[in-house]
Amino acid sequence: MTDHHTYGSSTRTAIELVRLVSDRLGVVFTEREGGYRGIHHLADGPDGRIETQPNPITGDDGEDDLCAPEHRGAQILLLTTAPAPAPTLQTRSDSIDGLAHLNHDSR
Repeated sequence: MTDHHTYGSSTRTAIELVRLVSDRLGVVFTEREGGYRGIHHLADGPDGRIETQPNPITGDDGEDDLCAPEHRGAQILLLTTAPAPAPTLQTRSDSIDGLAHLNHDSR
């Protein structure tokens, strides 16, 4: 089973969120750039993978497309993926000011 959580923020910048999550979860992020996802940050922690990415991504037509259109208010997304439920990761993520839990999916 894989446990996925999506969080979002409309009050934090990507860099602020990376700094807060790094401090709270004790992980180190690496900045990446991709055509589809834009500039995003990736960290592997003891409980799984953590990613930050902008929700609006400028498409080929110059217009912004949303990675999570169901969460239009979120400017920055935090995605966690763990091989099994990770209550410590979820509790610490839930406690970050300005970060809202948007979705959970286990498969």
